Amino acid sequence: MSRIAGRFTRVESRRRARKLVLGLLPDLPRKNCWTIAEWAGDRTLDGMQHLLGRAKWDADQVRDEVGDYVMEHLHDDEAVLVVDETGDVKKGTDTVGVQRQYTGTAGRIDNAQVAVYLVYAGRRGHAAVDRELYVPRSWTSDPDRCRAAGLGDNTEFATKPELAARMVPRFLDAGHRAA
Repeated sequence: MSRIAGRFTRVESRRRARKLVLGLLPDLPRKNCWTIAEWAGDRTLDGMQHLLGRAKWDADQVRDEVGDYVMEHLHDDEAVLVVDETGDVKKGTDTVGVQRQYTGTAGRIDNAQVAVYLVYAGRRGHAAVDRELYVPRSWTSDPDRCRAAGLGDNTEFATKPELAARMVPRFLDAGHRAA
């Protein structure tokens, strides 16, 4: 955690980020703000939601630090990059990117948010090193909806393969290698 601590402007955010990361490690039946906050000893999920939605920190810088860490600990000349998507079933329609769409998590079309992940996989282990949120065309064609959800005015539609095509070069351009 000391490696990414400087990416958080407030000590409370650093502490909460530590709790979040540690909460991702145990074998919880579900991993969401509620279960992780509860596991961390918090009475409510407000702190976790604040960290993920409103606290000031640079997720891309943290991503870059994680990639460097992964390479230091899992480096393998024969490692490969794996691209996969995963969906999170959601209620409502206000969460960025949520719409009725296929998600393997549910095994059907459901109200869900989908993200594309880049994973470094080698003999010494595997770890996610990048992510891109899939924002469906139904969202990108509605600037008011995007703005209300906190997306930038220049948010453009990108297919899942296009999102992967952003992540792979970004990882390689950072000086990392994969077979």
